[in-house]
Amino acid sequence: MKDILEQLEQRRADARLGGGQRRIDSQHKKGKLTARERIELLLDDGSFEEFDMFVAHRCTEFGMQEQRPPGDGVVTGWGTINGRQVYVFSQDFTVLGGSVSETHAAKICKIMDMAMQNGAPVIGINDSGGARIQEGVDSLAGYGEVFQRNIMASGVVPQISVIMGPCAGGAVYSPAMTDFIFMVKDSSYMFVTGPDVVKTVTNEQVTAEELGGASTHTRKSSVADGAFENDVEALAEVRRLVDFLPLNNKEKPPVRPFFDAPDRVESSLDTLIPDNPNMPYDMKELITKIADEGDFFEIQAEFAANMITGFIRLEGQTVGVVANQPLVLAGVLDIDSARKAARFVRFCDCFEIPILSLVDVPGFLPGTTQEYNGVIKHGAKLLFAYGEATVPKVTVITRKAYGGAYVVMSSKHLRGDFNYAWPTSEIAVMGAKGAVEILHRADLGDAEKTAAHTEHYEDRFANPFVAAERGFIDEVIQPRSTRRRVTRAFASLRNKRAQMPWKKHDNIPL
Repeated sequence: MKDILEQLEQRRADARLGGGQRRIDSQHKKGKLTARERIELLLDDGSFEEFDMFVAHRCTEFGMQEQRPPGDGVVTGWGTINGRQVYVFSQDFTVLGGSVSETHAAKICKIMDMAMQNGAPVIGINDSGGARIQEGVDSLAGYGEVFQRNIMASGVVPQISVIMGPCAGGAVYSPAMTDFIFMVKDSSYMFVTGPDVVKTVTNEQVTAEELGGASTHTRKSSVADGAFENDVEALAEVRRLVDFLPLNNKEKPPVRPFFDAPDRVESSLDTLIPDNPNMPYDMKELITKIADEGDFFEIQAEFAANMITGFIRLEGQTVGVVANQPLVLAGVLDIDSARKAARFVRFCDCFEIPILSLVDVPGFLPGTTQEYNGVIKHGAKLLFAYGEATVPKVTVITRKAYGGAYVVMSSKHLRGDFNYAWPTSEIAVMGAKGAVEILHRADLGDAEKTAAHTEHYEDRFANPFVAAERGFIDEVIQPRSTRRRVTRAFASLRNKRAQMPWKKHDNIPL
């Protein structure tokens, strides 16, 4: 019996070494942790339960039968984050470059199936050279099986991808179908075709970092939701994000202890809006002053910064925030900001996370570039996302809410539950200057008459009271009381039940 137990421990030790000490040292020299070290940092101490430690590939082509490392390049299992269950897979670059084989993919599929059956999030740590060429179509079939499970799990359990090394070719499509993607600066990259293929086909000279590095995907392509300095910071932030999310679509997000009075008054908000209507201010100041303890987890901070998305807590409960940012492009809606916000709203609706919208939007960005690239359809995505969302929706208009952009930003007409406005808000078809140019074209040559018309328009429409008279605004509130009003609004909506008409699924304007 003792011999058998010793043999088991030896086999486990061999499996834990992955590709061997030399390759582990190489991984460390690149500033990267190993697959197992990453899992240890991500999960609570001692909570990891591993599956399939001894699984080996079955390929005999190209002499592969001589290399059958246990685990086959991926570590899989489950554990807890702050006591809540999650499933995790971590690709091991020290074993055959983390390449995906039929059995490697089967290990990932196994934990994804278990995650759906048991209602717990899936966190994938990607560090792989791609499909294992020696296995040919078998490795591609493995990828296909993983993709199908990404699709089936979407909207059932949260899926988070952490890119901690290469992720190229078909491998990128699995993270692309997950809810959040995080990258590590200078050590991770994603692309469908690498720099060498790009040079051959298009004659473009580009580095891996320029083509698919963290900066590219967080600022230009919007593929990634955030980038961090190193593996340790990335995993710590993933732990923080998981704390905001429910385990599955049948559970509410966790309620955390809070030490911040729900009726806290913030007098500084009374002077947040500048006297000059064209002067910007930082909407993040409002977000942090509403949130419990000022804690805000921002999503896609570096992309389409004219729109802010992220999570806060109110009375310890998770709330998704969508807010126009006047500091960037005056908070205007455009293609990128509409896509960014629409995806975030749909995620919140999938997992019963209430949505707070903070509105200061002068309209949609005009111009041929926007029109040629389909701002109509992309703007409709956000409109559609808000309109189909059945979660509690609370909206606060702080300043401008003009034209179609007013309607799009979770207005009463898209079934907003509570729609508040600050007394500084202006709800109208357009600004006074543009309106006067259309309504009083004949008087444009007369400066005195134009000024009088502008003043009259501002008095009549550059305020929230016309909308309040119609019932489109539920209450005009004091800025200082925003936290109290919003917190009470969400508290009153905790038992909200709303449904869309039955359908197989909708056809959002993609």
